[in-house]
Amino acid sequence: MNNLSRPPLVNGPLIQVIRLSKHYSNGHGVIPVLRGVNLEVHPGEMIAVTGPSGSGKSSLLFILGLLQPASSGNYQFLGRDVLHLSRADQAEFRRRRVGFVFQNCDLFENSTVYENLEFPLVYAMVERHERPARIASALEMVGLAHRMGHPANRLSGGERQRVAVARALVNQPRVILADEPTGQLDRQNGHKIMDHFEEIVALGETALIVVTHDSQVAERCHRVFSLEDGILYEK
Repeated sequence: MNNLSRPPLVNGPLIQVIRLSKHYSNGHGVIPVLRGVNLEVHPGEMIAVTGPSGSGKSSLLFILGLLQPASSGNYQFLGRDVLHLSRADQAEFRRRRVGFVFQNCDLFENSTVYENLEFPLVYAMVERHERPARIASALEMVGLAHRMGHPANRLSGGERQRVAVARALVNQPRVILADEPTGQLDRQNGHKIMDHFEEIVALGETALIVVTHDSQVAERCHRVFSLEDGILYEK
């Protein structure tokens, strides 16, 4: 049983994926990864995607974040066909709409926490005078405002992942895409990360899609899907 009931669907979908497919060619033929995936996600929802390694979970996440192209299908974000945007418009979509959280954090080791959060703001061309308030707000959400000037390479593992969550939030995205965000954390810190996600999504503007092997992480979400042999099933 999931701990959270699905929020009321008072608005249209944030994300609508219809018959999304992805395949690769390896010189010996075509390897299907995703086979006609359908998915609808609303603001305020937490969605978990589970499944065995190599089942296409990360590929789905990367397509939703426009880091990989789909082979076929339709992907609407707030009613906009984003798969067929120009490269420049896809980059703008990622900057403005999507926050990414990965298992390995990918922080800049020789920079401060502030500098790690400032980078996506610079990339999004946010005015310099706006950056401190955004960074402070994002760090406050994950309980690390006191670490703003701390070197990233002196943070604990749990703190590093919470900084990664704050970095995903700093551009105020509409969807957070998280790939095994608790995979390298102990149980206590893993629960803290999920607590932060719940608080953010509960505001009703943002959705979370998390890829995970952890059943306890999945149970914290409103809906759980399994991806097997390229086909997405709701549990």
